Amino acid sequence: MHDLPSENTQTTGNLTPSAGQIEREFTVKARTQTQLVVRRFLQHKLAVVSVFVLVAIVLLAFVGGALWHYSYTDITPDNSVSPSARHPFGTDNLGYDEFARVMRGTQRSLEIAFTVAILATIVGTVWGAIAGYYRGIADSAMMRFVDLVLTIPIIAAGALLGHHFQSAGWWALALVIAGLSWPAVSRIVRGQTLSLREKEYVEAARALGAKDSRIIFRHILPNVIGQVIVVVTILVALAILTESSLSYLGFGVQAPDTSLGTLIASAQTALQGGQWWLFYFPGIMIILICLSVNFIGDGLRDAFDPSQQRVRA
Repeated sequence: MHDLPSENTQTTGNLTPSAGQIEREFTVKARTQTQLVVRRFLQHKLAVVSVFVLVAIVLLAFVGGALWHYSYTDITPDNSVSPSARHPFGTDNLGYDEFARVMRGTQRSLEIAFTVAILATIVGTVWGAIAGYYRGIADSAMMRFVDLVLTIPIIAAGALLGHHFQSAGWWALALVIAGLSWPAVSRIVRGQTLSLREKEYVEAARALGAKDSRIIFRHILPNVIGQVIVVVTILVALAILTESSLSYLGFGVQAPDTSLGTLIASAQTALQGGQWWLFYFPGIMIILICLSVNFIGDGLRDAFDPSQQRVRA
């Protein structure tokens, strides 16, 4: 009779995987929060495409003008020419190349939009965080001021100050729009701060003797960065539309400079005369900018949404 193999034989040991081998096979490397956000954003196809579209528009506006053989101030001998190889967007009655003017108008509109978004976001974020953190009388006084600013129509303020824009430049228009846009940001940040100030890590920092300024800027604001980034994208689109509206009404960017809204305003009569290209190309550019920024905002909102715990493969 042959002896049965014992439990301690080498054969049995080789067939049974060790605990370390099992752990290595089934352990998944943990992803950081940044990796999860990027992964969720990349799953939003429209947002990814919109990023490339917006980058292309920015490059066209800020680099294309230097490479194009016409400046937005050059008067060519070609008057009222429809789109062609020499003039892709045609020319107007005076011979201005519309492609060069659209690039210049896009550059100016984007400069105003980005300036508005940055200034309004900074002011609104700090204001809302302070109001939400201190609450009480400070919160009431600060938010009543926000309510007061919200009652001022941007169009009315632009009409009142429009004659100052020609001498002060486009930045004055950006300051007016930003000065009336930040209250919406402060409301969003205040709501988030009211919730975050009760968290355990804030209580721990307060118990350790951290100053209020350190708690606000080191512990609260970094945790609302997701909502703030989404707000920035919304402000860019709103600033583009607001600037275009004010310029269309004659209260925005003044000649000899130009913007997309100014181009559309000056093309009203040309559209009736059959020069459709002077109206539609600046309008299409506004639509592309606003749609791409809105889609990027949707993608960022989905990426920063904490309720989306499942990540698709």
